[in-house]
Amino acid sequence: MQITLVVPELVWPEPDDRETLAELALPGLATLLARSRLQRRPQQSLEATVCAACGLGDDTAYAACRVHGEEHGPAAGSAVWLCADPIHLRLHQERLILADAATLDIAASEARAIVDALDRHFADAGRFHLASSDRWYLELAAGREPGHFDVLPLSAVAGRSVSRQLPETAEARWLRRLLNEAQMVLHQHPVNQRRDEADRATINSLWLWGAGRLPAAGDVPFTDVWSDLPLARGCGRVAGSRIRERPAAGAAALLAQAARGGQHLVVLDGLQPCVQYEDGAAYRAALLEFEGSWFAPLRQALASGRVRRLCLQAPTAYGLLSWSSDTRAQWKLWQRPPTLQAIARDLAATAA
Repeated sequence: MQITLVVPELVWPEPDDRETLAELALPGLATLLARSRLQRRPQQSLEATVCAACGLGDDTAYAACRVHGEEHGPAAGSAVWLCADPIHLRLHQERLILADAATLDIAASEARAIVDALDRHFADAGRFHLASSDRWYLELAAGREPGHFDVLPLSAVAGRSVSRQLPETAEARWLRRLLNEAQMVLHQHPVNQRRDEADRATINSLWLWGAGRLPAAGDVPFTDVWSDLPLARGCGRVAGSRIRERPAAGAAALLAQAARGGQHLVVLDGLQPCVQYEDGAAYRAALLEFEGSWFAPLRQALASGRVRRLCLQAPTAYGLLSWSSDTRAQWKLWQRPPTLQAIARDLAATAA
């Protein structure tokens, strides 16, 4: 059995933050990393990492793949899709800071009312779809094309400042007009008026990203994809993998269910929002939970030969970090496990 574990933001981006990193006991993870080979590549998003792992190209249409992974949503078909996710933009020290829907506590009824209004207003541009209160889509009408589309995924901008929302290309001019009108619709919508009166953050814009059509299937790098993220599930479906829910009980449940000869992709995304919104306490808690349910059991399974090979991929502020190991490497007892803070300091010191 071979396992690839994708863990975005595994390493806290501030190596000297003692409050977050000091005395963080992670013996399973530390031993696994100490006895693995590290490859460091340029920064990339979780979305790009998952698509690449599934054998899809660099220009993969994230929106169409995410639609393809929704359990209760439209069929991706051959249409051009955009993620049209609800966000709140606020001005802070002359910078626009983006808050994603995870911080907005959008009720299902609120999301439905707004999406219905957008759908009515932009009937000539395409159709808006609601998959959940925090995942919205725009299916473009036939003949509508966004052109070259270099908008960052929402995960790469949540909690950060943004300078622009859409490409400054002639092909995307109509889409920029649409976004401006959408912001006016949102500003006037009764849902936002009620949220404003209740002193709650409003849904004052959309993040349009991931434009394109569903890609063709390529190679099948994994027999199974274990994730609750629609994007990962959609990429796995495109690649022809079997889609599985990520076990709540962790690695022990996965090992009990998985075929011994399979190749498995597992996505653990719980650290990402902690880093996006600089919540060190939540990061520590999530990391300790992963240590007990995933890192320590997988290291033991690798050392015992139950897992033959394990690759841990971590999109981080330090770049895309990939640690790979096998059973033999886990018996190199002379390689002493470092702390995660020491790893972070080494990565920061050797930054390009």
